[in-house]
Amino acid sequence: MYLCETAEAGNNKKSSHTFECKHDMSSASAPEVLLEKVGRAGVITLNRPKAMNALNLTMTRLLYPQLKEWETDEQTDIVIIKGAGGRAFCAGGDIIAVTEAGKSGDPLAQDFFREEYVLNNTIGMYKKPYIALIDGITMGGGVGLSVHGRFRVATEKTVFAMPETAIGLFPDVGGGYFLPRLQGKLGMFLALTGFRLKGRDVQRVGVASHFVESQKISALELDLVGLRSPSNEDVSKLLESYQTQVTILSFPQAFVHGLIRSILNINDPKHVMHPSIQTLARMSPTSLKITFRQLEQGAAMSLQDVLVMEYRLCQACMRGKDFYEGVRSVLIDKDHSPRWSPATLAEVSDHSVDQCFSPLGETDLRL
Repeated sequence: MYLCETAEAGNNKKSSHTFECKHDMSSASAPEVLLEKVGRAGVITLNRPKAMNALNLTMTRLLYPQLKEWETDEQTDIVIIKGAGGRAFCAGGDIIAVTEAGKSGDPLAQDFFREEYVLNNTIGMYKKPYIALIDGITMGGGVGLSVHGRFRVATEKTVFAMPETAIGLFPDVGGGYFLPRLQGKLGMFLALTGFRLKGRDVQRVGVASHFVESQKISALELDLVGLRSPSNEDVSKLLESYQTQVTILSFPQAFVHGLIRSILNINDPKHVMHPSIQTLARMSPTSLKITFRQLEQGAAMSLQDVLVMEYRLCQACMRGKDFYEGVRSVLIDKDHSPRWSPATLAEVSDHSVDQCFSPLGETDLRL
């Protein structure tokens, strides 16, 4: 059984907090990633529809060398990435496997994050047009496969979230880079609460670059693969010809700033009844403090430096307790009653947070 990191932190209905992704044994031999050349386009299909295309290490090890090959191949002009099954682009990572590895000391707990972050950086630095068709659930690891690319096409079926604080983690895969660059403090709000953005709002806030109706995605893909030696401008013009125009969302910054102040003083009686504060009260206190600092520092860092920082953080989470407790509570036992350690924000010392950001020496991520 595979469970994806898709807890909806901002929803009070426990029954809808988690997407359960069962591995389809009947299709165990099917390739988990389809890699095709269609005309002069490289087309990637994440092919684990029963698991909502959750990303695992095997998939990462297929994607990275193919992207590097296509980047220098004179017969490949663009790369398109999409998800199979119609429900999800990619709903997250294979968190259960990482949890089990972390408990046993298996190197998967290092390898998965290291190779995923190298892949994220490759996408962020890609020299050719990279188009992610995020038609469906796009969370966690799926965000890392899309948001750093030049073109991200959302539809009315898109559901975006970074819900990691609910499982004792933090919004990684470069979250410390792109989230603080959203307007105002919206990125901080999304990072701390795990709030879901849906449909047009995904483009309105800048996570997606374009919005296209889901029923037009197939036709759009055909037109994309039909382009001849396109520049980024050519791809952009084609996407705009399909795009349903949306108004940029003006998120209420006064609300967000007030929320952030409340996070820093979560016991203030004026704020404790706010729904977002109640949401935060369910999150790992350690994760909240790590995430807050991650985004504050990431706002002034390059993507490469952010990924190095995030690798240090993920390994700190592997050494700690809250990640395992969060996965147990949300994804395994599903009691949604985590026993965090420390249990309150006040008990999370600055020193313990500092240690999470400490260099790892020879095992640091190298990009």
